Amino acid sequence: MKKRVEIISREVAYKKFFFTVEEAHFRHELYNGQMSQELVRLNLERGDSAAVILHDPNADTIILTEQFRYPTYEKGPGWLLEIPAGTVEKHENRDPSVTLRREIMEEIGYKTGNMRLVYTFYVSPGGTSERIHLYYAKVSPKDKTSAGGGVLTEGEDIRVLLVKVSDAQRLLATGKLVDAKSIIGLQWLQLNRGQL
Repeated sequence: MKKRVEIISREVAYKKFFFTVEEAHFRHELYNGQMSQELVRLNLERGDSAAVILHDPNADTIILTEQFRYPTYEKGPGWLLEIPAGTVEKHENRDPSVTLRREIMEEIGYKTGNMRLVYTFYVSPGGTSERIHLYYAKVSPKDKTSAGGGVLTEGEDIRVLLVKVSDAQRLLATGKLVDAKSIIGLQWLQLNRGQL
């Protein structure tokens, strides 16, 4: 049974680039059936993202990217290893795999065939409505059609790494992989690799 939510008010507290911070006043149904007191919460709305585990089952490798991520700089490491990903544009909302095809070409220079949706999950549901649509796709060296490396006019400088799955699992086990979508993706691959 769906629980009740009463939105009292919503307003944009801050907006710049693709970040919007919304302030919401609301009440929601409690587990005892009563309504909560009025609550105030902020929500960072930055849209959804899509990410992909690109796996070559014949070579048992995956493709990772490395780039500078300013929000991680102060707490370290700044440069992160990640699976390819990108922000879903409004016109791509119905099919995030469209985002991935664009991002895969820009970031790593590959064309991909079928993509399998693995999970859709919230990044940090206490503060942002962003979801990541995580996909899996098989690739091979013949799918590489350009250099990749990102879009320079967007400030991207991306290094592409072809990594043995066993080495990626070591990165995961030793805590050298700190990006949540990549951790989730590699754990999924670890659990499902025998059936792919």
